[in-house]
Amino acid sequence: MAPPGGNAFKESNSTGLDYEVKMSKVEANNKPARYGIHSSNGCPNGHTLCSNCKLKLHNTCPTCRYELGNIRCLALEKVAESLEVPCRYQSLGCHDIFPYYSKLKHEQHCRFRSYNCPYAGSECSVAGDIQTLVDHLKDDHKVDMHDGCTFNHRYVKSNPLEVENATWMLTVFNCFGRQFCLHFEAFQLGTAPVYMAFLRFMGDEKEAKKFSYSLEVGAHSCKLTWQGIPRSIRDSHRKVRDSQDGLIIPRNMALYFSGSDKEELKLRVTGRIWKEE
Repeated sequence: MAPPGGNAFKESNSTGLDYEVKMSKVEANNKPARYGIHSSNGCPNGHTLCSNCKLKLHNTCPTCRYELGNIRCLALEKVAESLEVPCRYQSLGCHDIFPYYSKLKHEQHCRFRSYNCPYAGSECSVAGDIQTLVDHLKDDHKVDMHDGCTFNHRYVKSNPLEVENATWMLTVFNCFGRQFCLHFEAFQLGTAPVYMAFLRFMGDEKEAKKFSYSLEVGAHSCKLTWQGIPRSIRDSHRKVRDSQDGLIIPRNMALYFSGSDKEELKLRVTGRIWKEE
């Protein structure tokens, strides 16, 4: 059976019972890699276990206490090939059925798979569906929630020349029945200190492309504007930031817009969200 890396198991029978499992290249075979649990662990009495259970049981058969070898059970592998099983995200809305060896590959990209928490102020391990994350952001991270598709936010920071990295509190907007996360932070772009504002969509990439947004900052008859498509929260906060997919404001310009003689950042960012027809 070919494992996910594109290699195949080569068997040599030296005892009549135990098989030595070796790896051999099969680039010319052109057979697709199979994803799943391989039944390649059995004992001389014929009892078999999957690879995951073998590790949990420390290589000992739970029935007869014999040491488990690497004997493939071809009959069980054939049974597994014929199985059709539901996606693990069935309870979240995926009702498709897949052949056993296709299931894991599908789940890696299933649009119903869990989302990671989009909060950028700390490393958060919470994951779930969108409503779960909205409740989590509100209750646990105390994120501000606003209704509406336009916004006007003011970001303030004292001693801005001493700040190289900073993240302001996340803001979530309920707009068109969906949720959007507004991020604002200071960081180094190469050697240049900058501020950046960008929007992420709480949903997958396909849905995100149905919306657009604009951001604007300025003062003294000057302004900077940005227009783009919100990125899905499937893309991490850092990935979006590092791709520079948002409104980037050089620090000197931000302080000019603040009008504070470089002693305090007082930056007002306005924007709106709309749905593409």
